[in-house]
Order: sequence, then C-alpha cells, then structure tokens
Amino acid sequence: MMQTAGWKSVPFWTLYQRDKKTGFPAEELLSVYRDYGVIKKSERSDNWNRAGEDMSAYQLVEPGDLVLNKMKTWQGSLGVSSHRGIVSPAYFVYKPQTDDDPRFLHYALRSIHHVDFYASISKGIRPNQWDLQPEMLDSMRVFLPDIDTQREIADSLEKVDSMIATLDELSAALRQRTADTAAVFGLTDANSSHVEDTRSPLDGVPEHWGRTKFGYDFSESTERNGGEPVGQLLSISEYRGVELNTRTDGQQASWDVSNYRVVRPNQLAANMMWLNHGGLGVSSLTGYISPDYKAFWISSRFYPRYVHHLLRSPRYVDYFETIGTGVRPNAQRVTKTALDMTPVPLPPLEEQKRIGDHLDEVTASIDRMLGKVSMLRRLLIERRGALISNILTDQGVKE
Repeated sequence: MMQTAGWKSVPFWTLYQRDKKTGFPAEELLSVYRDYGVIKKSERSDNWNRAGEDMSAYQLVEPGDLVLNKMKTWQGSLGVSSHRGIVSPAYFVYKPQTDDDPRFLHYALRSIHHVDFYASISKGIRPNQWDLQPEMLDSMRVFLPDIDTQREIADSLEKVDSMIATLDELSAALRQRTADTAAVFGLTDANSSHVEDTRSPLDGVPEHWGRTKFGYDFSESTERNGGEPVGQLLSISEYRGVELNTRTDGQQASWDVSNYRVVRPNQLAANMMWLNHGGLGVSSLTGYISPDYKAFWISSRFYPRYVHHLLRSPRYVDYFETIGTGVRPNAQRVTKTALDMTPVPLPPLEEQKRIGDHLDEVTASIDRMLGKVSMLRRLLIERRGALISNILTDQGVKE
C-alpha cells in the first residue's frame, strides 16, 4: 500500500500560473472532457460546441499546460494537456511552474478530492454552468509525494486508462457494425462494401422495388407540448436514434418546454443539422424534442422499422452530406424542401418488415454487447478515481 510519509502540501499557485497566449488560429482545436481531460476536438463526434469563425482569440495550449472549462470544472472538466493546440477563450489555461510529473498532476487535480473543492468555489444561477472563481483557486492545497512516487502512481493509472481506451475502441467498432447496413437494402454491388461517390440513394435498388420521394410519404407533425409536457424529454443519438435524454452536462430542455415538438411512437424525428451524422430515427417512445428538430408521420406504405434503418444507413448519411448547406462540416443543415425531394426506395411491405425486423435483432444484439462494455468501462473509471482518491485521502494526506 502506498505510504504517504514525506508528502508535502503546496498551494496551487506555486504549481501553475495563469497564461493567455492568442493569435494562433491555425493550431489544432482542443476540447476538455470530463472523462478524458484535454483531447483533440476532431477525435470526438459528440461535441456539439461550435468553434467561432475568428480563431485568433483562441488560447494556445502546449503539452504540460493545465486547461479548465471554467463553467464545468466543478464536474471534473479539466486536465493537463499532452497536445499542442488552441482552446476556447472562455477556458482557463495555466502554465506549469515546477518539474513535477504532469501525469500525476493530471490525475490528482481531477480527483474527487479536488473536484469537490472546485464546486465549493464555483458560483452561478444556472445549475449546469457554475463559473469557477480563479482567485480562490490559487490558495487550494495540493499534496505531492517525491517525483519517483509521482511517476509510480501515474504509471499505475495510465494502465487503467489504457484499458479504458481499449474498451472505447471496442465500442466504436460495435457502433460501426450498427451502421454497416447498406448491403441489406440492396444498395451496394455484391463485390463492394462501400457506398462512396454514390450520387443517388436509389442506385442499385432491386428492380421490383418501387420508388418514391420523402415528401410524398412523410408529412411533418406540428404537434407541440402546449401546457403539460407530453411524455419525457427525448434526444436524437447518432448511435441509437430517438432515446430518452439522460445527459447531465448540457443539451438540457429550457424551463419553458411548451413549444417543444411532441414525438409519438412510429414517428420519424430528425435533427436537420445532424442528418449527415445519422441524427434521425423512428421513435418507440412518446415524448418531446427540441423545437429546432422536426417530427414526421410515416405513411402506411412504409414499415417504420425499415424506415429507421434505411435513413440511418451509410448511403443516406452520405447523401445528406451532399444536400446539406453550411460552412462547417459538423453543421450541415438539410432544408425541409431538400428532404422532401430525397428519393426513397419502396420495397413490398412484407420485404420491408423482413428487413426492419432482421436489423432490429442485429442492433439489439450489438446494443447488449455495448451495454456490457459500457458497464465495464464505468467500473474502470470508478476504479481509477478510487485509486487516486484513496492515496490523497484514506492514506492520511488531508487538509
């Protein structure tokens, strides 16, 4: 068991000093995640924050710098960077002042031992966005062992991180399996597993299938919450489609949800800014979605589960990219007019049912595997947090 003899307590200001270097718009854009720390924004597809058009005001970050999302530091959104890049002007960037192991400081400063302190010095009226008070951070006490012990602790925690990264790779591979459904619809050549450079979603459709356009068989629902909310708040996931919104770090409903769109079972819900990432799906739930989204009734000529998998297939994700408009690849808005003109293959209803039910079985099996991977990942994260917290508290290193 790690011994704490010889540890010292130092104020935060002796370890880091606030720094703000701007004017590096060409550098890699970085972001801060609660689970990961500082990462390249391009490595994540679930970051909805949009970069400003003028990047010259973004702050330079170099390896070893500490970066804090000042509105979410109390949730653990901070980390010592191993990358060079730039971050939002709203973040805090600190330069290291000592030769302490940056990996140890990364884990220590993200531990519950310190996160609780960040919460105590954060203020605000919005429950999910409390501003950190930086002048109060300087006096925070940080406990440090000798450099060899720091490295020993960091090495152990990096092994846990490596296992978590392996699980993330497995999750990504499983999610890709749910997307690789184009061939099931007869939309690719027998010898090809790709749908690149395809101009029309109808290329390769079997001759006995009918053809239609989205606007002929999908009518927009205008139902709104009005008074009492209908059902629960829903979100649209690029991985699963329409699901309950369980996020606690953003994308929450406003206080007044009377204008939110109601979604009923077997309706199609779509985030028109995210169709090129699979941001749509047929709901099995009753609830409400952002007023910026759309909901559609599906005609009786279509089997809803067939529609769900078809419009989320790589063929359509690629197609929505070509008809979207916008200057940022992650925000390609598809207009209602363009969506209405989208060609859609119309197989016989029995064939639609066979395809939809089969893909439901496949994705359900993958979802079960994803659930097990997610549970193991959560346990590893808890274990990682317990390791450093126990060292800082249970071993006698206390304020």
